[in-house]
Amino acid sequence: MRATDIGQDFEQVLYTSQQVQERLTEVAAQIDADYRGEDLLLVGVLNGAVMVMADLSRLMKSHCEMDWMAISSYGSGTQSSGVVRILKDLTNDIHGRNVLVVEDIIDTGLTLSYLVSNLRSREPKSLEIMTMFRKPEAIQNDVEVKYIGFDIPDEFVVGYGLDYAQRYRNLADVATLKPEIYR
Repeated sequence: MRATDIGQDFEQVLYTSQQVQERLTEVAAQIDADYRGEDLLLVGVLNGAVMVMADLSRLMKSHCEMDWMAISSYGSGTQSSGVVRILKDLTNDIHGRNVLVVEDIIDTGLTLSYLVSNLRSREPKSLEIMTMFRKPEAIQNDVEVKYIGFDIPDEFVVGYGLDYAQRYRNLADVATLKPEIYR
């Protein structure tokens, strides 16, 4: 689905699907260069990172393994609840492994900070973060992010895995949602 299919729901398109893919291609090339000759485990954070993880892994030229975690600090609204829960843990042991956490978006950093702390306690060889989108103005918990697709404004955005109440994840573009949709 493209933003033009349901344009009445959006204030503006921030990035087209083509722009997202071009930037993700650049990030994938950097990851390939940084991990050349190394084993790498990509850990996707469900549900939002499904699109990013699928496209990133297909754009990489090196082998990688994949695993998934589901963690949550959101209800059905637009604000973080402040409580982080693991809904699905990793299947693989990460001790002594190169781990790259793949996120769709970082806004406050609360969830990611918890996740990084949890994963570090499992003693990986290395632990880095890749996010497709980051809201620098909203960050409350400073977490070092090695790979960033785009810095975006502190607005409610949907598309490319980002949702509102489980809708808009399949939107190929990234757009700001009209406030009347989520109020």
